[in-house]
Amino acid sequence: MVDILHRVGVVAPLDDVYRAVATPEGLAAWWTTDTVGKSEVGGQLAFRFGDAGGFDMEVLELNPAGRVRWRVVDGPEEWVGTEVDWRFDQRGEYTIVQFAHQGWREPVEFMHHCSTKWALFLMSLKEQVETGHGRPAPDDVRISDWH
Repeated sequence: MVDILHRVGVVAPLDDVYRAVATPEGLAAWWTTDTVGKSEVGGQLAFRFGDAGGFDMEVLELNPAGRVRWRVVDGPEEWVGTEVDWRFDQRGEYTIVQFAHQGWREPVEFMHHCSTKWALFLMSLKEQVETGHGRPAPDDVRISDWH
């Protein structure tokens, strides 16, 4: 198994970063505007990216002290069964976001694409929380023919 790992600092209180990741409204402001669902343990969130499809995630953990965790239950074959793990740690003026998309069966080309897109969306999260303006899909940066 292989993982996508990223770390970014956001100049904002941990509570603000947590809300941006733990609520459909927060997620829609930086990841994809087409985000719906129930943000509660056992609930599901649906993320759609127009013609590119999307993902359904089961919420596994919501801890306002610093963690959000999802399991992919529907979407591209490579994603199904993987987990997305967010950890937040307040360090002075920064909330450090440690991100992991875990459990990829192998490092296929699509994983490389997704790693780059996750990095861009993490920067969108940072911009959203710090300035109030993220770059959620469909206004995100296109990086290839896969979007």
